[in-house]
Amino acid sequence: MATEIRVPALGESVTEATVARWLKKAGEAVKQDEPLVELETDKVTLEVNAAAAGVLAEILQPEGGTVEVGALLGTIDAAGAAAKPAEAPKAEAPKAEAPKPAAAKPAEAASAAAASPAARKMIADQGLPGDSIPATGKGGRVTKEDVVNFVEAKPAPAAAPQAAPKPAPAAPPREPGAREERVRMSRLRKRIAERLKEAQNTAAILTTFNEVDMTRVIAVRERHRDAFEKKHGVKLGFMSFFVKAAIAALKEIPAVNAEIDGDELIYKNHYDIGVAVGTEQGLVVPVVRDADAMSFAEIEKTIAALGKKARDGKLSMEDLTGGTFTISNGGVYGSLMSTPILNPPQSAILGMHKTMQRPMVVGDRIEARPMMYLAVSYDHRIIDGREAVTFLVRIKDAIEDPERLLFDL
Repeated sequence: MATEIRVPALGESVTEATVARWLKKAGEAVKQDEPLVELETDKVTLEVNAAAAGVLAEILQPEGGTVEVGALLGTIDAAGAAAKPAEAPKAEAPKAEAPKPAAAKPAEAASAAAASPAARKMIADQGLPGDSIPATGKGGRVTKEDVVNFVEAKPAPAAAPQAAPKPAPAAPPREPGAREERVRMSRLRKRIAERLKEAQNTAAILTTFNEVDMTRVIAVRERHRDAFEKKHGVKLGFMSFFVKAAIAALKEIPAVNAEIDGDELIYKNHYDIGVAVGTEQGLVVPVVRDADAMSFAEIEKTIAALGKKARDGKLSMEDLTGGTFTISNGGVYGSLMSTPILNPPQSAILGMHKTMQRPMVVGDRIEARPMMYLAVSYDHRIIDGREAVTFLVRIKDAIEDPERLLFDL
């Protein structure tokens, strides 16, 4: 008895995937629930497991192929005998159609009434319906003037629409050089490119910058780091401070937590914060849901768990959808300054950067301070410059005085 291997439901609004890699070969034994094939969507990579034990009888979809939800990927022979791969049905040769009879040539127009020689010649030359031309000549004859008047009275035929210019043929792919390699773009990478270009083409993106003195938040972290990790089993990072600071600022400036839908604005009274994570396959943004109701420890645990799932390729569609605001930390890669791009349909994104010691004027002294540049990119269609600047200043204030977060100030 054969067990079918089909493409499972891939998540909301996702209808197709790419067969990334077969983990078994045709003819190999498989165990129930053993991973058989990896599918790559524009958001996640997922494994399809064996529904029954047996032998992988046939592989119907090759690696690199595009498949839709429910498509048949292959079969498992539960009896243990590998079936030969089914041959693709041969397309039937098109049947020869019977030759169509040649279209009859239109008969020359002939007048049912008498016409003068000059009129007959004009009627014949222009293919006019002679019996439709009003006659004014003696004895009901059609005169040359009658033909001229008939032609001038007829509406001019509509100009034939000009054919659209044919697009220039696409240039053939450039052959890679001796020290180059051509690699197929992954579905995730293509989707990232599409979404980023969509954001640029759709939103009116501006970026505002500020800098934050990290002295006090570093001191708080150092003072409580060991006790925090001992009690909660997770390290106290900077991200939880920034998530908390962003939520406080979002509550004060609700437009930053909103989105545009057609000609309407949707203001969101929940705070689902996307945290950008870089993986070998590309950038993904898992979502910390209802982050406003979480403690520092819960935020750190959730971010750590989502980061591990991202690196292991285990993120689900639920992990990646529904964020209202995103935080991206380019500082972990050494970035000193950048302009983050929106994560549609969100209207703003916060960019964190590398903390560096810089000389700062403190009172009447110059001191070395750990400083970080912050950037907020925002959609100017919904967020005014005043709101964007105020939002970023609120984050700066909270990080430079972290007790404000503890007392909800």
